[in-house]
Amino acid sequence: MSEILAKLSAEGVAIWLDDISRERLASGNLADLVQNQHVVGVTSNPTIFQKAITGSDKYDEQVRDLAVRRVDVGEALRMITTYDVRWACDVLRPVYDATDGVDGRVSIEVDPRLANDTEATIAEARQLWWLVDRPNLFVKIPATVEGLPAISQCLAEGISINVTLIFSLQRYADVIDAFFEGLERARRVGRDLSVIGSVASFFVSRVDTEVDKRLEKIGGDEAQALRGKAAIANARLAYELYEQKCTTDRWQQLARAGAKPQRPLWASTSTKDPSLPDTVYVDELVTRGVVNTMPEATIHATADHGHISGDTVHAGYERAKKVLADLERIGVSYDDVVRVLEEEGVEKFANSWNDLVGGVTQELERLAPAGT
Repeated sequence: MSEILAKLSAEGVAIWLDDISRERLASGNLADLVQNQHVVGVTSNPTIFQKAITGSDKYDEQVRDLAVRRVDVGEALRMITTYDVRWACDVLRPVYDATDGVDGRVSIEVDPRLANDTEATIAEARQLWWLVDRPNLFVKIPATVEGLPAISQCLAEGISINVTLIFSLQRYADVIDAFFEGLERARRVGRDLSVIGSVASFFVSRVDTEVDKRLEKIGGDEAQALRGKAAIANARLAYELYEQKCTTDRWQQLARAGAKPQRPLWASTSTKDPSLPDTVYVDELVTRGVVNTMPEATIHATADHGHISGDTVHAGYERAKKVLADLERIGVSYDDVVRVLEEEGVEKFANSWNDLVGGVTQELERLAPAGT
């Protein structure tokens, strides 16, 4: 057991693995990470599944059966991915039970090509919830304008949701309100709020990537001094907003009815800029009641040389506001940055899904028996 990861967990940060594969499940690697590296949850995305399915023979038997049945690629994708996620849910179930449903969660994503279609997103979320059939599932829905009512509706139906692709503070406020609305509707029809879970995935490193690209164009010492500062500032202010929302009468009424908070989740926490420490988005975002979902490499880096020195969020609120103000002053528009990031995020996820469809199509063709 890593002492550093143990300390991170003790500070209130839930460590989730940002990866899943049948190889990892079959080998016992995920169970080992849960047992020995303090991993208490799993997230997935289309890119992760595409690499897993096309890079391993562990899927061949299932894909061959799907090809024999002449299942179309969309249904094949659901069968393959929900199988892995169901298995991961079973591996994490003891954690789910031990934490009263707070952790032990596994996320699966709605087809991101539906991000701008509310009704289709709801229908797909229902299908995934039914197929996996595990209480510790999270269905991932993007925080687009069209995604917000889908989030509320799914929560109202008792479907636990991981809200993904959050970049802006305003959109995060909208996500929290959608969470409240969903739980209020669930309460009105008599649902048990204590079993409905949600996290809000606030993307981190991509903010620095976009902002620093703009700072490079501006040039000068002041711009250079702001490099690598925006993402952590944005995340810290997101946590401040979360705290403010948790003090409202609206939330307090839900909490008294048994609801659990929608924890902030730090996503995209692997460092993209080699000049930054490889654990910076872990070390600088430590506080109670959050999730940090990391690739395995970042988990091992944190275990080896992370600097966990207590809460690194609360004392940084004023400094974070100054960073965003300084960026605006020298010509980096926050509103434009987060708009671009959301649009690119949806597009990248859709492109990844198309790559996943292409990879599964090739596997279906490769493994189809002659004459099928």
